[in-house]
Amino acid sequence: MSRKFALAGAVALALTVTPLAAGTASAATQQEAAVTTVYYSTASAPSFRSVINAGAANWNRSVTNVRLVERNSGASLRYTEGNDPRGSYASTNGHGSGTIFIDYTQARQYNPTRIAAHETGHALGLPDHYSGPCSELMSGGGPGPSCTNAVPNAAERSRVNSLWANGLVANQQRAVETIYGF
Repeated sequence: MSRKFALAGAVALALTVTPLAAGTASAATQQEAAVTTVYYSTASAPSFRSVINAGAANWNRSVTNVRLVERNSGASLRYTEGNDPRGSYASTNGHGSGTIFIDYTQARQYNPTRIAAHETGHALGLPDHYSGPCSELMSGGGPGPSCTNAVPNAAERSRVNSLWANGLVANQQRAVETIYGF
């Protein structure tokens, strides 16, 4: 059974429930039954569409409880581009909605797919950890411009799966925050 719900007219959520025979559902199967779909738009970031899609694909290959799908109409997560002295940033509530800004200058200095995937991590509920190694996506620009890793590590994947285990409902309690700087 598939149902679509809208939260404040902005967040589109697809919840798939698979009926199971009594006594056969394990905890893992129950968690896999619900997947939240976050729709994102690249319409305001045409120069970075391919790297945004690559970053989203990295997340989609890495996590099971949330799916990122490009859709310009009705998207809850928007990507924009331009020049900003603060660099790239995410202005998000941590549960799939908000705006991600990709800075032109920063994208010439750092790997743009890493930037897009890192900022998307904020929209999925992860904080910055600038002192982390290159293997940690949320270390952002901390490891320096030679770091090109755009894939979340095991701890980041686990945290996102945990945050999204019960769909959007579990994530509504997170505070709205703006995160500056890649």
